[in-house]
Amino acid sequence: MKLILLGAPGAGKGTQAVNLSQRLSIPHISTGDIFRANIKEGTELGKKAKEFIDRGLLVPDDLTVSIVKDRLQKPDCSKGFLLDGFPRTIPQAERLDEVLRDMGMELDAVINLDVPDEVIVRRMAGRRVCRNCGMAYHIVTNPPKSEGRCDSCGDELIIRDDDKEETVLERLRTYHEKTEPLIDYYEEKGLLLRFDGTKDIQETTNEIMDRLLKK
Repeated sequence: MKLILLGAPGAGKGTQAVNLSQRLSIPHISTGDIFRANIKEGTELGKKAKEFIDRGLLVPDDLTVSIVKDRLQKPDCSKGFLLDGFPRTIPQAERLDEVLRDMGMELDAVINLDVPDEVIVRRMAGRRVCRNCGMAYHIVTNPPKSEGRCDSCGDELIIRDDDKEETVLERLRTYHEKTEPLIDYYEEKGLLLRFDGTKDIQETTNEIMDRLLKK
């Protein structure tokens, strides 16, 4: 199954992507994870991407599209994939259409998680990420066993620059301006499935699976 996951930053896309990729046995492709890995490794791509990400801005299309195209050509994507964090603009969606068409693929569905801005700001203020292994926590909904320390490797938990309130507000502004139009874009293609992203995580996962299996 070939899917895209849409939603504002902090809407819960990453968590749902992990759940769905496990249930459907397809790879979870997160452009954010790819960029962060490159930033951590200090690659040329990482340095370029970091300039934009730290300011809450979108990474330019050419960089992003080339990374996604390369990833979709890997053997594990032959039976499906779940794209999380891409496309983020109409031009990116149009470029993705071209990439998929060239590869003889087409999308099965686009999942949209609806979450109000005020809920997102509250959620992201509580997010913590392990400095070493990248494991994510939330001080209210998913706290670590030991405060400020990762359950997995024991390293320090930090607030990512792009989770700080001023950056979150800038990311939301960018989302509404650039990414939200994708909802109409995919609705017109008959691919969009809408879900309430404020519900319990497993409840939302189950609802998504039910809808996908009925398609």
